[in-house]
Formats: sequence, structure tokens, C-alpha cells
Amino acid sequence: MTLEQTKGMVLRIERSSIHDGDGMRTVVFLKGCPLRCQWCSTPESQAFQVETTVDGSKSYGTEMTVTDVMKEVRKDTAFYFISGGGMTLSGGELLAQPDFSLALLKAASMEGISTAVETSFFGKEETIAAMVPYVDTFYVDLKAVTPSLHKKYCGVDNRIILHNIKFLDRQKGGFQMILRTPLIPGVNDSEEELHKIGTFCQNLDRLVYLQLLPYHALGSVTYKKLGRDYMMKSVKTPTLDMMDRCRKILRTYNITVQ
Repeated sequence: MTLEQTKGMVLRIERSSIHDGDGMRTVVFLKGCPLRCQWCSTPESQAFQVETTVDGSKSYGTEMTVTDVMKEVRKDTAFYFISGGGMTLSGGELLAQPDFSLALLKAASMEGISTAVETSFFGKEETIAAMVPYVDTFYVDLKAVTPSLHKKYCGVDNRIILHNIKFLDRQKGGFQMILRTPLIPGVNDSEEELHKIGTFCQNLDRLVYLQLLPYHALGSVTYKKLGRDYMMKSVKTPTLDMMDRCRKILRTYNITVQ
């Protein structure tokens, strides 16, 4: 099978995004994720197979080849170069489709298209190593440092994630590493957990900045459509004061926090 013929499961492709990397981006959302974060805003991305809403009105997931995806990505090539944008691979979890993800990153790089990935980093070290030459920016989720906390709310232990972040920190190349922490009230907003996050981040040489993202319940409607219960109904979006308080704690570790 050639690079162009490599197949994967795609949730959707969104063009003209300005929130998933520098400049104007085409975001390729892959389908399938080994995590089950209780606040997940895209529950339709979790299962690896095609899913249909309870009422049968909508299906999620399409098998595509690299050729299929790149046809869409190329449509905004002119805007990439003007805005400094490019292609972003998101999820789901792209490390769960390693061959397809690597083939897409290679294809974009061969055409001079800037690449970024959004990932939980729950995957194999060798998969990450293979991608490093073809990724300009890694956006990696750091949901929690305490393993038991991560397992309770995300369904998996986070030790492999922390290991992979440290592994990426040791790699050579021109890529950027940006960590993202979704701030979930009652989950990872305690001073104890924030100090653990700060301690972990201050030892990373390649960290550009840590981005603190406020929790929101935008995915709750899709849970209902899929006939699934949304477990974070009682959680409120953190206030601006709360976000500032958490940023101040993290900044005491001499890291840039956005």
C-alpha cells in the first residue's frame, strides 16, 4: 500500500479554523480514542466505528484515504501561506491510528504545509518518535498529574502520558511543544494538583507555554443524541477570577501560562 492509499477513520474535516494552531487551519478530526474523559466535548469521536444518533438522523465517521483527506486540505493552501497556518490533526486520538496519522503528516510536509497535532499523548513512544520530523507544533493535553485522579476521570492511567511528554522534551528538531490543561472545577483545580502540574512543567526545557482552558459543557447535547449520560451536569464553567487564581499559582513555577 502506498502512502496515498493509507486509510483511516475520520470524524470530520473543518476548514478555516483559527483555534487549532497558528494562522488559518484545516483541522482533520480522527475518530477513536482510548480515553473516556468525563468532560469530553466531542463524544462522537470516542468510538472507533461509525456511530449513528438514537433517532437515526446523523452518522459520525467516514473511512478515508490520505488522498481523500489531502484533497480537502489543499483547498486552503493559499490561505496557509498568507496566514502562517496549515493542517492540524486532532481527535479522537491520532496516536490510536498511527499509520494513517503519520502518512497524513508526511503528505502535508512533502507539500510544504505546516503541521500541528492535538493529542492526549496516550500512545507508543515509537509512534511519537516517527512523527517528530513531520510536526511543527505539538499541542499535548496535561489533564492531571496525579495518576489516580486521571484514571478516575479519564478512564486510563496517565503515567504513559507523562513519560511521553518527557520523551518529547528530549527530542531534537524545530518543533514547538505546548501543553494544554482543561480546568475542571472539582477535578484538577485544587492547589495541590495545580502545584503538581507546575512542578512537572518547570522541568520541561522545550515547553513554550501552558494553556489553561476553562471547562465548558458544549458536548452535552451530543451525549443526548447518542443516548449516553453526561456525567458532568453539575459542573459550572470556571469564573474569570478562578482562572486568574489558577494561573497565578502556576506562574510561581516560572513557566509561561496563557
